[in-house]
Amino acid sequence: WKRRFPESSLNKECMDYCISVTREAGKVIHEALKHDVSIMLKSSPVDLVTETDQKVEALIISSIKQKFPSHSFIGEESVAAGAPSILTDNPTWIIDPIDGTTNFVHRFPFVAVSIGFAVNKEIEFGIVYSCIEDKMYTARKGKGAFCNGIRIHVSGQEDISNSLVLTEIGYKKDPEHFKTMMTNMQRIVSIPTHGIRSPGSAAVNMCLVAAGAADAYYHIGIHCWDMAGGAIIVTEAGGVIIDISGGPFDLMSRRLITASSRALAERIAKEIQPFPCGRDDEED
Repeated sequence: WKRRFPESSLNKECMDYCISVTREAGKVIHEALKHDVSIMLKSSPVDLVTETDQKVEALIISSIKQKFPSHSFIGEESVAAGAPSILTDNPTWIIDPIDGTTNFVHRFPFVAVSIGFAVNKEIEFGIVYSCIEDKMYTARKGKGAFCNGIRIHVSGQEDISNSLVLTEIGYKKDPEHFKTMMTNMQRIVSIPTHGIRSPGSAAVNMCLVAAGAADAYYHIGIHCWDMAGGAIIVTEAGGVIIDISGGPFDLMSRRLITASSRALAERIAKEIQPFPCGRDDEED
């Protein structure tokens, strides 16, 4: 049964259904965003985020299960609750209900629902809905990448000195890891590049590269649900995605470089020093 899945009607059916479910999820997030920001920051913002995260993930999974009961799921909240994060050959939905939780708390306008659909461990389509911006990014293998139905392309930039690079600056418990993260940024900026930006959502970062608004994005320490939706959007927009070592991208590796060209991705790989971040498919 290892058929030409990208052309199959099931794949298209899954994607169309997923877009409508993602819109519903966006409505739940919009409702939650009506809470007063000062109240959210004073009370426990973590509680509201977790509550909304769980609500959105439950909505997505229950809706999809109804229609495709034999499919598997890897969801951020399910994994947090103890479900395994193992990718098999079975059709699998990889879900991040709210990518950009700190942005969500502060109303910083990059908050996304991200869903990737994999068969035989290969991503067949991806959807990233940037809710506050009302931008629906979609891509299906071999069919191109789109934002609100309009085709998007990477910038094609090959020269790092003319590039705008995205990454994320996160707290690292281990001072050595933190130091490496900061040194990596310093090395990239000092090449020199046009600058570094940190929008706060991995899924949106990938879509910004796909749409040509940034030239590259690298990150160590994210998860498969942060990457699955955006990865195919980047490649279908003509971009490149590799491991930070310069080798092939591995969805479970928790690290990546996406770029508008192979030359740019490989140039960044030369500058980046890794630090250990574990894998999604390994037990702690």
